Amino acid sequence: MAQIIEPEVASVRTLFICLGVVVAATPVVAQDSIPRRLPPVTVTRDVSRSPLDLPFAISTTRPDSLAPGQAHTMVDQTLSLLPGVTVANRTNPSQDTRVSIRGFGARSAFGVRSIRVMRDGMPLTLPDGQTPIDYLDLESVSRVEAIRGTASALYGNASGGIIDLRSGDAPAAAAAVQGRSWAGSDNLFRYVGLFGGSVGAASYQGSLGRTQSDGYRGYAKQKLTNAFARATAKVAGTDVALVGMGLDMPLAQNPGAITRALFDTNPGLADSASVRARARKEVHQVQIGLSARRSFGGDGEVDAQIYGGTRSLYNPLTFAVVNVGRHQSGATVRATRPVTLGSWINRFSAGVDLQRLSDARKNWANCNAVRTPTAACATLPVEKGVLQLDQREIVSSIGPYVRDEVDLGRVHVTAGARADQIKFEVRDAFTADGRDDSGARTLRAVSPMAAVAVRLTPLHAAYANVSSAFETPTTTELGNQPDGGAGLNRDLKPQYSTTYEVGMKGFALSRVQYDVALFATGVRDELIQYSVPNGNGRMYFRNAGRTQRRGAEVQLATEVGPLSVTTAYTLSNFRFDDFVVGTNQYADKMIPGIPDQVLQTAATLRVQRAFVTAEGIAKGRVAANDANTAYAPGYVVANLRAGVTTLFGKPWLSPVIGLQNVFDTHYVGSVAINAAVPVGQPITAGKFYEPSPGRTWLIGLSAATAPW
Repeated sequence: MAQIIEPEVASVRTLFICLGVVVAATPVVAQDSIPRRLPPVTVTRDVSRSPLDLPFAISTTRPDSLAPGQAHTMVDQTLSLLPGVTVANRTNPSQDTRVSIRGFGARSAFGVRSIRVMRDGMPLTLPDGQTPIDYLDLESVSRVEAIRGTASALYGNASGGIIDLRSGDAPAAAAAVQGRSWAGSDNLFRYVGLFGGSVGAASYQGSLGRTQSDGYRGYAKQKLTNAFARATAKVAGTDVALVGMGLDMPLAQNPGAITRALFDTNPGLADSASVRARARKEVHQVQIGLSARRSFGGDGEVDAQIYGGTRSLYNPLTFAVVNVGRHQSGATVRATRPVTLGSWINRFSAGVDLQRLSDARKNWANCNAVRTPTAACATLPVEKGVLQLDQREIVSSIGPYVRDEVDLGRVHVTAGARADQIKFEVRDAFTADGRDDSGARTLRAVSPMAAVAVRLTPLHAAYANVSSAFETPTTTELGNQPDGGAGLNRDLKPQYSTTYEVGMKGFALSRVQYDVALFATGVRDELIQYSVPNGNGRMYFRNAGRTQRRGAEVQLATEVGPLSVTTAYTLSNFRFDDFVVGTNQYADKMIPGIPDQVLQTAATLRVQRAFVTAEGIAKGRVAANDANTAYAPGYVVANLRAGVTTLFGKPWLSPVIGLQNVFDTHYVGSVAINAAVPVGQPITAGKFYEPSPGRTWLIGLSAATAPW
């Protein structure tokens, strides 16, 4: 078992390695590579623009180009090398990977919270701000676009940041197919079939994959089949795109979080309570979206989209058996019109988003761990005991917004605002408990923003902005009341934030692409999760008074002949400013779930048709609770992959071999924030820790009819 490396030593060591590789690069990148290194950005709901003209912290990465040889099974690989974006892999197939941007989303107990996630521009985030990402197909993701700051003025609820996963171009041939297979540690097997082609102005692509694994920890088996398809065409001058994605996951076991003592001695064990309760989930989901875009008047355009889907979730937990049948839909329309007022060139945009979510939810008593009959589990052995909840949860939202961009030559000024209204409604169909949980709440917010970007030179730009965000609780968070009260929690409020940001980006020495950002975010009524003793892991939520987040982000990238290097560093000083729980004042405590430092680097060497990729990530310590009495220590992890992009000409073959966690570091990849501590027990009895695997191996082989 490898030794835990202290965070300060880890960060410094990896930083020197990264800088050493960058400094060693001496050739100069040609000027004609600049357009490729600074690609147009479309995540900002605008006609494609250079990042140097946008007054936000925006990152665009191509995961398979920066770090090739990925198996496309882990979200943390797809979202790597983005400063300000922190990904905590929970090593738990029943719990989504936790994704946060500048701390927004770090508290998520399930799914992704606080940030908006899209696929090819189609929203995946629900109107209550939650995003299940278990059905994401990563196989066809060619580009990741991220806004690393608060963006409710454009996107509304839960817009602490934006992530848009973009598909690559379809193969140039009329019809092409490819097969990919992977095998790895812990009985991992993945088989994928891809297809695609282009005919005139139309193209199509898709994939169908099957994955199964026993998991690193005990009781962590997973089986799933996922699919993705996309078709595009130009019809009478209008660009039309149809996107579909689906998931069939009949098994995803939940090993739960464990104590520090168990992490130190046997991190591969599952939480015994989760095993006894047979905690797991079964998911079936489909989502389809249709979009159309038409240009007019030069830089003007009209963009419209409709989408919808269903999700079926069967989810035995330690405290209940949950079943959810979901229907969700949405539509958006936006128009952008260039207008010249005197010598000022304006680009005015206006749009509106509509969303609706309808969940049919039932809860039963979980009887798996019950050995003698009780009132809740009268007939044994069964999994579902008495019915405890039966209700319809409906969330609807509307969000109109406006924005104006003024082009003053080298200076670009942007201002905008959005007004959102989100209605939560519960219709209780279970009255045997003698109470009615029916109720409704409507939450509203107006989110303004203002920004300016200045082109200092053709290759350098500076910017500053003031932006805002708000986030409502979900229906589940509103309904989970620790005192057992009926109806929706009237005391739980949305959280509101304001961010001040400055930054610079461009090319230094004509060879190093850089992006530097400094920000300060004040949050009031921050939503904080917690659990209670004897609550069987159920999470509740409360509002913190105020929190302050200050941070710095740096990204450096260069290409030197066959070598490409990218480094991203994030410094986070996120603390409670005023937060009282009972008699405890947590002012100046670290906000849990967020490392104080994150350093990532990837270097890829390409020699003819072969490549070698080395990756390193260093994270500082992470507080696991509000009181900062439990921490996960910092760590450093290194990964290596090598492969051949084309073997033997045709058929096109690409073998890959890789090692994850090369030095077998013993570390915690994620924490269960504010886990309950049994009454009368020390803090060490809390189940805060979700361990990550030691050294693992992976081999893969791709074969195709044409280069993909």
